Amino acid sequence: MSESRAEVLAGAVVLAAAVGFLLYAGQQTAMGPQGGTYELKASFRSVEGITVGGDVRLAGVKVGTVTSLKLNPETYFADATVAIQNAIQLPVDSTILISSEGLLGGNFVELQPGGMPDILAPGDEIEDTQGSISLIALLMKFVGAMAGDGSSSDSNG
Repeated sequence: MSESRAEVLAGAVVLAAAVGFLLYAGQQTAMGPQGGTYELKASFRSVEGITVGGDVRLAGVKVGTVTSLKLNPETYFADATVAIQNAIQLPVDSTILISSEGLLGGNFVELQPGGMPDILAPGDEIEDTQGSISLIALLMKFVGAMAGDGSSSDSNG
C-alpha cells in the first residue's frame, strides 16, 4: 500500500511541476493576460513570417505582441493589430515594418518612432508600413540580373 502512495505522490509532484512550468511559460510569452497595453492597427502588403503572438520591437526591445492578422477582402492587404505597452507613446508619424533577425532568423514587427508631437491613441492606425521582403524573391532577382549581365557580355565578345 505504501508503494501505491509513493507513486501517487510522485505523480502529484510531476503534475504540479508541469502546471507551474505552463504558467511560467504563459507569462513569458504572449499567452498571458494583456494588462497594461493598448492596440494599434496597420495594413501590410505582405505579413510573411509573422504570426499572432509574435514580437513587436522598438530599438530591439520587445514592447508588444501581434494580436490579430486577417486579410482585408476589399484591399487584399493584411490587416494587423498589435498590442503595445502603455508606457510606450508613439508619435502619429511613426513607421511599422516587418524586419528579419538575419538570414536564418525569424521575422518580427519593428516600430520606428516619428518626430511629431501628436501621439497615437488606442485603436489608431499606423499609416506608414513596410511589409516583409521575400528572401527567395530577392535571390531570384539577383540571379536573373547576374544571368542577364553574363549573357550580354558573351554576345558582345
